[in-house]
Amino acid sequence: MLDQRYRWKNKQLREHVAVIDGKKSPTRLLKNATYLNQVLKKWIKANIWLYEDRIVYVGDMLPTTKDHCEIIDCEGSYLVPGYIEPHSHPFQLYNPHSFAQYVSQSGTTTLINDNMVLALQLSKKKAFSFLKDMRTIPATMYWWCRFDPQTEILDEETVFSHANIKSWLEHDAVLQGGELTGWPKLLDGDDLMLHWVQEAKRMRKQIEGHFPGASEKTLTKLKLLGADADHESMTGKDVVNRLLHGYTTSLRYSSIRPDLPALLEQMHELGIDQYDKLIMTTDGSPPSFYEGGVMDKMIKIAIEQGVPIIDAYNMATINIARHYTIEHLHGSIATGRIANINFLESKENPTPISVLAKGQWVKKDGAILDAFGEFKWDEQDYFKPLELDWELTMDDLQFSMPFGMLMDNAVIMKPYSVAIDVANDELSMDHDESFLMLIDRKGKWRINTVIKGFATHIAGFASSFSNTGDIVLIGKNKEDMLLAFTHMQEIGGGLVLAENGRIINEIPLTLSGIMSNKSVDELIKEEKSLAALLRARGYRFSDPIYTLLFLSSTHLPYIRITPQGIYDVMNKIILFPSIMR
Repeated sequence: MLDQRYRWKNKQLREHVAVIDGKKSPTRLLKNATYLNQVLKKWIKANIWLYEDRIVYVGDMLPTTKDHCEIIDCEGSYLVPGYIEPHSHPFQLYNPHSFAQYVSQSGTTTLINDNMVLALQLSKKKAFSFLKDMRTIPATMYWWCRFDPQTEILDEETVFSHANIKSWLEHDAVLQGGELTGWPKLLDGDDLMLHWVQEAKRMRKQIEGHFPGASEKTLTKLKLLGADADHESMTGKDVVNRLLHGYTTSLRYSSIRPDLPALLEQMHELGIDQYDKLIMTTDGSPPSFYEGGVMDKMIKIAIEQGVPIIDAYNMATINIARHYTIEHLHGSIATGRIANINFLESKENPTPISVLAKGQWVKKDGAILDAFGEFKWDEQDYFKPLELDWELTMDDLQFSMPFGMLMDNAVIMKPYSVAIDVANDELSMDHDESFLMLIDRKGKWRINTVIKGFATHIAGFASSFSNTGDIVLIGKNKEDMLLAFTHMQEIGGGLVLAENGRIINEIPLTLSGIMSNKSVDELIKEEKSLAALLRARGYRFSDPIYTLLFLSSTHLPYIRITPQGIYDVMNKIILFPSIMR
């Protein structure tokens, strides 16, 4: 649990009231502000008083005491609440601190985050200590509680034990259970998962689904079992089905599913013109996807697709706050809310010129301010450089699997019969089949197969970035694969591309081999450079980072390479078990 049970202590609340009585001065006064009032769905002129991190007054009055008060004349600006990203995966090469810092610059001041990496990589005590540290930054960080690992791991009962799940659900910073990638287990009668759903509901917390392609009957059953929301609509009809069954429905615009424009167009064709149960998400995309914005970009797309301007802003603010029952703190510019405010040059342009997060300037008049400071990862006992105290040898690189994994797109894998000779140390560049290995980060097990469709000319590629945190090796040349692995080992984890006996590209991921401690701006350049090299060597799909992440993810069809072995998702069986080293 967080040390501070309430958002503001009694003493602070008395100070807030003292500001209204003129006994204390506001911290900041936003005069002549035209702001979006989401109750009336109108733009209203008012004076807005801030005291530290809270909005203490919105109306016509001016404070009688203004000692040490920063006064900002907002004439000509339009003020909207800080945007909320309701479905963030803050470990996609970037880390939660660097991602929050980056997205705040374009007005996203609140994130509701996946806890998967924390649950898999840290003890519960360390994870909760990390959540406490994240509370001190200008952005507001909330979290989910996963109910399953999204793959077949060897110690699932320990990591996702009843005691651990219950502790996460009880945590003040956790707003929901989910996302429910393991929903087939729920439908098949998993009473422990259903109990966790019930516990979340008892605590007045939401359950988020992950229901791609779900039929109306499946959506109905999952709603009856407790699901409240879903972000997996792929057509306008999917959106309508979810709305009709009472789901809060999230429209997605991500690197592998940039669906938002088409979803809105199809919804409008189906006659949908009400938006109060609709929210939006970028679904944890890699760094380069955010080069053009985050929630501000989605609002702009919504406006361009004919969504009324106020409804477009509501889909990234108040609608989300209402769904998660945090409306008393977030989603509007109103008395008592946290002082997350975006200053716009026009109503039609949602990218802010200035941003207040918890009452602090993180961006002012177009200039990025150092409000977040530097998170001292080297002084924290959370994520350290990856230490692999074992060696990989040519004996590990033995491939004799009768079938492999065929890439249907960036993330969907199908089984196929391997017809090429894989006994040699090098495969031909004339086809798109490559060696593929998943190996335990502790060096205890490995699983070797062939992947078809990843590339034609990648000699050796190593990645410690994966769904489970284990090591992925892909390539045509075993010597270059070993070289890539050895270099990745030396730099403490990361993505490494080797060719002709030399390293040609690397992205160090010094935080547990999963995340970088660099800024998102730096990572964007590094990711784009690596992606260009992969594409030049035959990678032809939308997102190589998500391909690496989802190789082990059993919430997607049809076949996966997991710590337990090659897994048939549809039949829920291990086809070939992993080999102990």
